[in-house]
Amino acid sequence: MSLHNNIYIGDCRIILKDFPEDFFSACITDPPYNYEFIGHKWDTDEIKRRTERVKNSSTLVKNIPYGSGLAGGVRNARWYAKVRKNILEYEQWCFDWAIQVFRVCKPGAPVAVFNSTRTMAHVQVALERAGFYTRDCLVYRRSSGIPKGLNLKNALKQRSLSYYQEWEGWHSCLRNEWEAVVLVQKPLMNNYLDTFLEYGVGLFYTKNEDGSFQSNIIENTRRDYGEQHQVHCTAKPLSLMEKLVTMLVPPSKDHIVLDPFAGSGSTLVAAKKLGRSYVGIEIVPEYAKLIEDRLNKVEDSNNHM
Repeated sequence: MSLHNNIYIGDCRIILKDFPEDFFSACITDPPYNYEFIGHKWDTDEIKRRTERVKNSSTLVKNIPYGSGLAGGVRNARWYAKVRKNILEYEQWCFDWAIQVFRVCKPGAPVAVFNSTRTMAHVQVALERAGFYTRDCLVYRRSSGIPKGLNLKNALKQRSLSYYQEWEGWHSCLRNEWEAVVLVQKPLMNNYLDTFLEYGVGLFYTKNEDGSFQSNIIENTRRDYGEQHQVHCTAKPLSLMEKLVTMLVPPSKDHIVLDPFAGSGSTLVAAKKLGRSYVGIEIVPEYAKLIEDRLNKVEDSNNHM
């Protein structure tokens, strides 16, 4: 059986050991964010338990696996110690899979990893520890988020403090309307040209449809609300993944895109649709069935050559 154009079920840290070195032309992936999943089951039952827990509550964000313990609570020394421990465990987990991704990527291969604005630095550090070289941090600008922190004016008013009006506009957080895509690269062979001539990778496609030069801010991507959003709570828009595949992966079936956290399969669907090969790894069997169904509906194309 061919290694590529397949979905593998299991832990990517183990499965990637069966792949040869210098195999993949790129890696585009959206791993679980640091919602304190370390030490917890990360499967459909656990995700359903957490999302059901807040469905009828006052919690503003109901589509992510709630229950991290990193947002609420008294900000005492124990709370900060818990947060720090969690961050270090998350960074180590990222390093564990990053070293396997590093081994199987070609020299010059780009690796794009989604993460939150709070923990993107820890993901970048883990990737650098594994051997990658940081190139950039892409901004995926999405629909505006809802401020989820403390409104000081309202809080003071609830305490019946007469000066609450003076603190209008003061909050404990900013409105979040973007996600980070940490962009790193496996070291080149001498330079960009030598790497391209030997491995066919190492450069980015930077021409937009209107002829302008691609920036590191990706916006105006179409939202799609297909079956994947009913099954997977954090599915990314297919148009966004198509943009990244076009930008990072040369147009040929000879180039294989890796997604070690395949989720709903948008990276793989984009790759097939755009005439690239793919390998997806997913630890949740229920998601693998969704990916297969989505891939079966896609007609691949080489019209983007």
